[in-house]
Amino acid sequence: MSVSTQEKRRRFRALHENGLLILPNPWDIGSARRLERMGAQALASSSAAFAWSRGLEDFEVGRDALLGHLRELSACTSLPINADFENGFADEPEHVATNVSLAIETGIAGLSIEDRQTQGLYDLDLAVARMRAAKQAIRESGEDVMLVGRCEGLLIGALSLEETIARLQAFAAAGADVVYAPGLRVLDDIARLVRALAPTPVNVLLINPGLTVPDLAAIGVRRVSTGSQLALASWNHFEQVSLQLLEQGHLPPTAAHRPWP
Repeated sequence: MSVSTQEKRRRFRALHENGLLILPNPWDIGSARRLERMGAQALASSSAAFAWSRGLEDFEVGRDALLGHLRELSACTSLPINADFENGFADEPEHVATNVSLAIETGIAGLSIEDRQTQGLYDLDLAVARMRAAKQAIRESGEDVMLVGRCEGLLIGALSLEETIARLQAFAAAGADVVYAPGLRVLDDIARLVRALAPTPVNVLLINPGLTVPDLAAIGVRRVSTGSQLALASWNHFEQVSLQLLEQGHLPPTAAHRPWP
């Protein structure tokens, strides 16, 4: 059954109102459709996972190629798509706004804007101005697209937890509907951030094997995503099976064909 873009966006916002949303990250049509058939309620893109599928490293995919990827994902599934839109592919707020407008046209239901540039983080004032510009672009579009304010400080080791919380609070005040700080690994730290940002929904990257969805739900996390982890697991298995073929001359039993999906 075809689902309109407006309905996807309405459904996506509703999924953030209570409970915890599991947001897996596919990297192509096949992985998106499999996740839909497995019961996912919404999906998110991953810039790194998409780059690997093109034989590139993260941040090597240009804006237009990523826009094409988002358009493809949005068209191939009835599920809402949250876009990993890196830093908006621009430094200046007005250019971020222009690119956000282009992203909205792909059919996405949400997108994240991060505060990381090539050499580190944007100054806080500029990072907030960029968030405001992204929010204004969404307002002017008339579309109900959710904005995720993303702080990269913990991920690259540039900020403390306190500094990260302050940035996310500033992003929420600038219009972010959801906040996200990849790099959080300790449950107590996550709980502290959730309390400090309430009632703004918090997204957590599920990267620490010790973190579980029930534990995160219990402390008020509203959604979890997997980033590049699903793609990384797939590539790791691909390499293991390929090495067994190249070095030992056979495939393992688990490599037998599995019917779709």
